[in-house]
Amino acid sequence: MKLGIINSAFGQAGVDTVTGLEHIARIGFDSVDIFTEPSMLSAEEISRIGNLCESKGLPILSLPVVAIGLIDFNDPVRDYHIERCKHFIDLAAQWGAGNILLVLGEYIWQREVIGPEDQWRWGLESCRILGDYADIKGIDIALELEPFRLSLLNSIDEMSRFVSECDHPRVKANIDVSHLVLADNGPEEVAKLAGQAIHVHISDCDGKVHGDLPPGRGVVKFAPYLQAIKELSIDGAVSIELEYSPDPARIVEWVEEAYTETARLMDQVGLRG
Repeated sequence: MKLGIINSAFGQAGVDTVTGLEHIARIGFDSVDIFTEPSMLSAEEISRIGNLCESKGLPILSLPVVAIGLIDFNDPVRDYHIERCKHFIDLAAQWGAGNILLVLGEYIWQREVIGPEDQWRWGLESCRILGDYADIKGIDIALELEPFRLSLLNSIDEMSRFVSECDHPRVKANIDVSHLVLADNGPEEVAKLAGQAIHVHISDCDGKVHGDLPPGRGVVKFAPYLQAIKELSIDGAVSIELEYSPDPARIVEWVEEAYTETARLMDQVGLRG
């Protein structure tokens, strides 16, 4: 698998997109995931980013998108987010990416008032529509597992159930190592996503709350998870996800540290390549 990173690590530290991508290429990453909003990019910016990544030998593999409105109980809200996600799919195709990384929302009002089974159904319906559109464009959809109590996809079992019930060849799963730890899903459960997982996120945490720290800064025991991921034979990337550096002025060192440790961990189990 390739070793990548989501470029939002630099964006959240106030570093512009081009400079961040130049750092990512220099550090030695194999690929990059671009966190952006297509409607806010000009045609010139889209071309500049694509050309820069191509010139640096830095393929764009994934475009993360948070679209919590896909399970909203209002039809127009779901329709809006479906159209918004289609723009991400278009941009992914233009950049030659493999997938959009889709974050669904949470059950509203503590699973009361609006039946949780309805939100689940709306999620399935929305993803099937997007899957059909993505298939035309040659793009996959990788669903994110969020380890929060009310998240729609908050465990391996719920993720696997959703992908199975969605039953669309373009709608698959993302594996986020620290999210699995926070969801109390051990490495032995990763095998349940065989044939379903197509992308991976990696970061560390304190074992209690969402952290997105460089590996080695928290308590996650990565080797068993990475070995389990290796056994899935995913043709994709392990992308580092770093959010909200505690010292934005030292973001380059933060990313370099994450790269060095993740490369070591992947080499330890023979996952990179």
